[in-house]
Amino acid sequence: MTIRENVESVREAMRLACQRSGRAESDVKLIAVTKYVETARIQEAVDAGVTEIGENRAQEFTEKLNFYKQNQLRAHFIGQLQTNKVKYVCGKADLIQSVDREPLLDAIAAYAERNGITQDVLIEVNIGREAQKGGVTPEALDALLDRIAGLGNVRLRGLMCVPPAIEQEAVRPYFREMRGLFERIQRMYSALPIDTLSMGMSHDFTTAIEEGATTVRVGTAIFGPRTFSGGKQNG
Repeated sequence: MTIRENVESVREAMRLACQRSGRAESDVKLIAVTKYVETARIQEAVDAGVTEIGENRAQEFTEKLNFYKQNQLRAHFIGQLQTNKVKYVCGKADLIQSVDREPLLDAIAAYAERNGITQDVLIEVNIGREAQKGGVTPEALDALLDRIAGLGNVRLRGLMCVPPAIEQEAVRPYFREMRGLFERIQRMYSALPIDTLSMGMSHDFTTAIEEGATTVRVGTAIFGPRTFSGGKQNG
């Protein structure tokens, strides 16, 4: 299948998931994950109607930034971000989805303040409490929320997660727990524009939509398996 056909297939699966869960199609955004995807192939997705992209690596984000601007794409940073690379992403990404610790949050806030900008962010939650993954645990979420609430140059927009890599139906409880956390912080911080629950990837995005995702991050189902120097990369 072509990239256009893949995008259309993903959109149709999203439509059906929204239908099953009684939601409007407009309730859920599609982010095309472009890690290790060259701009010529991203252009095919753009020509098929993709308007939002997600990038995992600061270097790759920087290399593709002009392409994103030229195509008027909304760019999300979705990978683990080191504090010394904040300057390459803050103020350039429309949304940083992977804030998971106070030092990173402080670095983003300091850069934003120096440059007179406000950076929209999501808190990444390690919903499976997996030692090898980034993200704040649900138990530690409130402390990071309180920290953000006191910052003038960082604006909280919601939550993101990467649940355990398990069978699609088995991951449903993790998505359901995320929705509970999301709805709770909406109530707690009603003055903030908390509107984004980013969860679901190529193998489980329909389940994520059924459980309340407002944004899904799809790479492999659009671009196919990516390759890099270390072998196959599935995203």
